[in-house]
Amino acid sequence: MRILVLTQYFWPEDFRINDVVLGLQALGHDVVVLTGKPNYPGGRLFPGYGVFGQTRERYGAVQVLRVPLVPRGGGGGLRLAINYLSFALFASLVGPLRCRGGVDAILVFEPSPVTVGIPALVMKALKRAPLLFWVQDLWPESLSATGAIRSPRVLRAVDALVRRIYAGCERVLVQSRAFIAPVAATGVPRERIVYLPNSAEALYRPLPADTPVPGAALPAGFRVMFAGNIGAAQSFETTLAAAEMLREHSSIHWIVLGEGRQFERVKEQVRSRHLESTVHLLGRRPVSEMPAWFSQADVMLVTLRKEPIFALTIPSKVQSYLACGRPVVAALDGEGARVVRESGGGLAADAEDARGLASAVLEIYRMPRDQREAMGRSGRDYYLREFDRDMLLGRLDRCMKDVAAGTFR
Repeated sequence: MRILVLTQYFWPEDFRINDVVLGLQALGHDVVVLTGKPNYPGGRLFPGYGVFGQTRERYGAVQVLRVPLVPRGGGGGLRLAINYLSFALFASLVGPLRCRGGVDAILVFEPSPVTVGIPALVMKALKRAPLLFWVQDLWPESLSATGAIRSPRVLRAVDALVRRIYAGCERVLVQSRAFIAPVAATGVPRERIVYLPNSAEALYRPLPADTPVPGAALPAGFRVMFAGNIGAAQSFETTLAAAEMLREHSSIHWIVLGEGRQFERVKEQVRSRHLESTVHLLGRRPVSEMPAWFSQADVMLVTLRKEPIFALTIPSKVQSYLACGRPVVAALDGEGARVVRESGGGLAADAEDARGLASAVLEIYRMPRDQREAMGRSGRDYYLREFDRDMLLGRLDRCMKDVAAGTFR
């Protein structure tokens, strides 16, 4: 099949859709990606990508077509809205000129924003191809949960847009089973909703504990490691409060890999709380290095704010952690916590429960090493049963073939 993948974010930005595209191509499909100019997470266009230049390139054997957008800048609300809407506008107007010829199916990757669905509907109408919309983030719920938008009028408008987009889809794919009810509540028939959780790239696998980390010297001791975006949703206040509670255990170190809108604020909080000796902000590192970093951790950390919407999601880092066979400690509610506990791969406190998180870290810290390693193996086994990459690619492949053939099972 010829598949058009529509996503605002794509390589060289680090998103899971990069690996999914390569997987679909390896299955024999002709994959074309329509995307914007890379600018996440720093907010500036990546080197070599001008506003109007670099419109066509290759990602392996995959053709990548790029349209202009306004970079996200510092990530303020107005600038983000302009970023989202500019991609929707240019992908709708310029996308059809870039992407010539027919396609058998259109796959949309939607971690945020849902406005990526606007050009998807345009391309569906022009290409007369079935549309599959992979929901990573529920809108408008996530907007109100993060405080990005508080206006009831704007939230109602976003809800209307979401309903229109979902109604135009042959399939709405959801990364969490808990997303099924909210999506169905928008009017999508239950038979058109498909549970398709995230996997992890094939590079995520257990590595020996002595695997070297490129260009870094990690502190000796017990390492609690977080990897990913540092934003409002991640509730770093909970992590820093837990680190304060465990300050007397000077051998416990909190390693943070990543950047985001809250990075400078977190850095200031580390200074003001005098946590410099135990909390280490190491910045963003390439995805290719992550398994080596994870191998140096005693336990991997995942947190989210205490909001009903976040209780429905499974943070994609959970799959990466489990795939690498590392124990996991979490401060999460709902689906994310369920996966951590059900896997046997870690311990979970409630979201924003700093004392519970500190207690869970201390419990794992006091475990014999062989017990921690057994916990990691349990998590890895669960990953292979529930989130194996090839298994989920096969599920996506069958789903696309069904809609392309006009069958709705």
